[in-house]
Amino acid sequence: MKKKVAGVRKEQSGMGRPREFDTEAALEKAMRLFWAKSYEGTSVADLTESLGISRPSLYAAFGDKQSLFHAALERYAAGAAGYVAAAVAKRTAREVAGHLLRGAADLQASSRNPGGCLTVNAAIACGDEAEPVREALNAHRTAGVALLRRRFEQAKAEHDLPEDSDPAALAHFLAAVVYGMSVLASGGASRKELAKVIRTAMTAWPATAEEGAGG
Repeated sequence: MKKKVAGVRKEQSGMGRPREFDTEAALEKAMRLFWAKSYEGTSVADLTESLGISRPSLYAAFGDKQSLFHAALERYAAGAAGYVAAAVAKRTAREVAGHLLRGAADLQASSRNPGGCLTVNAAIACGDEAEPVREALNAHRTAGVALLRRRFEQAKAEHDLPEDSDPAALAHFLAAVVYGMSVLASGGASRKELAKVIRTAMTAWPATAEEGAGG
């Protein structure tokens, strides 16, 4: 059962007096720590130091490390990675693709964020004990691809994509570019460098009959 983490909790201090901490702010810090150091590279000691709470309070508020990671992943999907939902709401399939890639690049190469994306960085060097985390990340990525596939199936039905286009292949193509850019960004690639990747990827995007006639 997942723990409710919203709100303000009290931690017992060494003098016996409870002190309050903001669980939302703590969850944000945990998310960024996993994003920067990966799941396996983040220790419980790292978390307690970053969040400014004791180990018992960490467990009381969030459960174990895996439970905290799942909560952090949900926060990431709803917040930092909100560009995905904004992309699928765009009017045309080409606009979906462009918005998705630009949103990913903006996030991954921003100086305000750890390089890359949480869903790629967190999976680095996950051992056997982290199998549930690896499964959660795989499920997250699979759900993202399925969301894009459904959107492109709709676009094809509306003749916004060519008849011979493959919605599933297009969804996997975009996912590959997004996650590839994440690897580049985590290695120090700039937003300008990622923009070149985006331009190259968009040249491969299928044109509708109208776009072909107009070009």
